[in-house]
Amino acid sequence: MRGRHVDSYSMYKRGTRDHVINTYDYDKEQVRLLSGVGKDIGNPSWKRSFPYILLAALSSFLFGYHLGVVNETLESMSHDLGFHGDTMAEGLVVSTCLGGAFVGSLFSGSIAEGVGRRRAFQLCALPLIIGSSMSATAKNLWGMLLGRLFVGTGMGIGPPVAALYVAEVSPAYVRGTYGSCSQLATCLGLMGALFIGFPAKQIEGWWRMCFWASVAPAALLTVFMEFSVESPHWLFKRGRGADAEAEFEKLLGGPYVKGAMAELSKSQRGDEADTVKLSELFYGHHRKVVFMGSSLFALQQLSGINAVFYFSSTVFKSAGVPSESANICVGIANLLGSLFALVSMDKLGRKALLIASFSGMAVAMTIQATSASSLVSGSSVIYLSVGGMLLFVLTFAMGAGPVPGLLLSEMFPSRVRAKAMSICMAVHWMINSLVGLLFLRLLELLGPLVLNTIFATFCLLAVIFVKKNVLETKGKSLQDIEIALLPPV
Repeated sequence: MRGRHVDSYSMYKRGTRDHVINTYDYDKEQVRLLSGVGKDIGNPSWKRSFPYILLAALSSFLFGYHLGVVNETLESMSHDLGFHGDTMAEGLVVSTCLGGAFVGSLFSGSIAEGVGRRRAFQLCALPLIIGSSMSATAKNLWGMLLGRLFVGTGMGIGPPVAALYVAEVSPAYVRGTYGSCSQLATCLGLMGALFIGFPAKQIEGWWRMCFWASVAPAALLTVFMEFSVESPHWLFKRGRGADAEAEFEKLLGGPYVKGAMAELSKSQRGDEADTVKLSELFYGHHRKVVFMGSSLFALQQLSGINAVFYFSSTVFKSAGVPSESANICVGIANLLGSLFALVSMDKLGRKALLIASFSGMAVAMTIQATSASSLVSGSSVIYLSVGGMLLFVLTFAMGAGPVPGLLLSEMFPSRVRAKAMSICMAVHWMINSLVGLLFLRLLELLGPLVLNTIFATFCLLAVIFVKKNVLETKGKSLQDIEIALLPPV
């Protein structure tokens, strides 16, 4: 078996591209099969890969759950742990989790490359289980912050690994739809956290149950990922060609394996095992794509979206709207936008969705800023404030939420994909943590008019940035995208 393994690997890595192509009886038509445009035997069935996408989406569900779990529970938690009324302490409960996510995201690329995508999912679930248990049993603010730090570490590892995994196991013709499944799962996690948190204000100590509830899905992710497929791309880079073939057969079916392996050979040239240096990502020929990805995630967070998710209860309360009703509406808006992205990603394309999404978010923030001005009064303030927030969430979920993670996992070359994604996600979490820490204080100092105007400005900047820098990847294989962006020299 060992000899067969080595022979298979050398067959893939040895010789010229013509040799590899001849080895797999591969022509141009068969290369196109993974892209969903094959003429001979059609597209591979999406049903084969879909169960693995659902399992990976469990990490996105946990991500969404932990983003929203403090929304309804923050008030009762602060009373029990003795920091009620301290806006900085309340901000720390949010931002400590995000700081942990920043640290986790920095190591996510090395973890995914070192132990593989499946093991990385399992390692992401471990701190989620530990941190949730610590938060649920916290006796003071410091115990809560330590638990949130552990949870944040798992949250930082999960999203980049999920984006990598979905991109690498999906047929190209449904890759956008599968990528939207992650956003949909995040949305369901947020809604789950809101619904479970509703009794927190009436039942003493209920907020502890909200943290315990997240342990079960994290444990399920750990167990069932043991039986999931590994990324064929990662296996191929590690020299395990026979294993990559076996995984492709599970994902696509036997008739598509040769075409899929030949597709990999187009961009994998035998240097993938070399260590990727940070200088290559910041100063080498990958720097433009890394800059684009980091900027896209930064603009996504500076739009103000997570200020809505973290503190929507507080904002609605100040507008005189019951938080329970308002948060249900936020969850429904998020769900509707995610469903739209699910059915549109592979039809309209990534770039079109991003432009439409950020444009709608700018309009929504302008509406919210108007509601805080002297131009409106009475009941109009409530209608504009709540309507603007719901429109903002809806348009975010249509594009700015699901697209960046999927787009970047498609655009980064295979050799640097994991570590480049970790850098971009680190930028995401750094900006996210700053928003979580400073939002309430800035709301006090600047007021909603100025703050919402700043958020709207960042949304408009995002529209301009996407138009000038983002390339469309709809329906293309990962290898074709890589060759188009970084042609061989």
